[in-house]
Amino acid sequence: MIEPTPSRRVALVTLGCTRNEVDSEELAGRLAADGWALVADPADADVALVNTCGFVESAKKDSIDALLEAADLKDGTHRTRKVVAVGCLAERYGQDLAEQLPEADAVLGFDSYAALSGHLQALLNGAPVPSHVPSDRRRMLPVTPVARPTEVTVDAIPGHAAYRALLADRPWAPLKIASGCDRRCAFCAIPAFRGSFVSRPPAEVLAEARWLAERGVREVLLVSENSTSYGKDLGDIAALERLLPQLAAVDGLERIRVSYLQPAEIRPGLLEAMATTPGVMPYYDISFQHASNPLLRRMRRFGGTDDFLELLARVRAATPTAGVRSNVIVGFPGETEADVGELELFLAMGRLDVVGVFGYSDEEGTEGAGLGGKLSAEVVAERVARVTDLVEQLTAQRAEERVGEEIVVLVEEIDEDGAVIGRAEIQGPDVDGTTRVEGAALGMPSGQVTGMPSSRFAVGDLVSAVVTGSEGVDLVAEAR
Repeated sequence: MIEPTPSRRVALVTLGCTRNEVDSEELAGRLAADGWALVADPADADVALVNTCGFVESAKKDSIDALLEAADLKDGTHRTRKVVAVGCLAERYGQDLAEQLPEADAVLGFDSYAALSGHLQALLNGAPVPSHVPSDRRRMLPVTPVARPTEVTVDAIPGHAAYRALLADRPWAPLKIASGCDRRCAFCAIPAFRGSFVSRPPAEVLAEARWLAERGVREVLLVSENSTSYGKDLGDIAALERLLPQLAAVDGLERIRVSYLQPAEIRPGLLEAMATTPGVMPYYDISFQHASNPLLRRMRRFGGTDDFLELLARVRAATPTAGVRSNVIVGFPGETEADVGELELFLAMGRLDVVGVFGYSDEEGTEGAGLGGKLSAEVVAERVARVTDLVEQLTAQRAEERVGEEIVVLVEEIDEDGAVIGRAEIQGPDVDGTTRVEGAALGMPSGQVTGMPSSRFAVGDLVSAVVTGSEGVDLVAEAR
């Protein structure tokens, strides 16, 4: 590895989902391998690298705000000299973004990642770097399965395990199993800028899982645009259910958590593997999006209330205490009051633990943008508020139902009172609730005159506990 030099400092600012977090860590690893020093604060960096999100309007705004905030550091009183946009917003809009946002010194797409170090150095040297020219990545065919490696070691994974730099000090990490999406949901632009669905070979995923475990990671969150499609491009539709036991056998990994499941693609074999493989969390992140069958068909999706309730019944038959989270969209073109009523009925009957509620907005290049039956912004906002209010009541009730359950909490924080804050098996990182474990304090540390009680546990520990209460979607538990 090249030694970092003082004139090559870079800070990464990451917006969006856990898939973007992995991308940032891969970029950080590549840059560190090329001699760049990684710093946490953009004000201390020569280059502020902003990994943007381009999914929905609110995420785009957050990305623009982050770029402008980084650009404000180029005022002569901070070290920052250049601001570079990468990620989904940069990939999606490229030159247009560069023209509308002159504060960014470069807007680079995914294909620039392999040569990113050279691009950043060129900018510092005063040379211009051409902005990305967007194209529809759905037309870019992935490498055929036979051309992909079948045996992979850590050192043979460019941009992944060999070069990933962990930017967060925590006992869990996202682990990307695939990129892109082959579905054509009418509201979603992701396939156009993320491309076709491409699975990482199982050996590559396992190599990175071992690499993470060697660095103290105890839980991996498997991420992709659609985890239920994993392996279909490799000729093995059952690849995920074969991969899970192998991941669970990795030394040091205690928990495997699967995210981004499409209800229409959840197979009995996958449900069985998730329910019976020790170490795989009883956690089902299922992308329902709505529950009205006619509206789902208009969205280019499948299912409805009856199908979804039957799926949940199968999940709970195998794992009675399973945690289920989902996202729903309200206000899609043509949505009627009857459609909203059907969604509310499903939410009331489904007993989900966490539900994200999003209001529809047109996305360029999607089928939904060209549909008739658009609802006013006021109607969409009213429906978002209405469904959100219902969800908050229902998920709080679901948390209350868990009082008395035995859980195991992965410790992520020890607060100033010595209490443990972490997540139970049914709680995913960041987007779900947390669990506060009481009865973990030891009392005043030996020899300490003033201060708060310490804990008998540490970050990364697994604590057995019993749920004693709830606060919204958060749980309160007593250490055993």
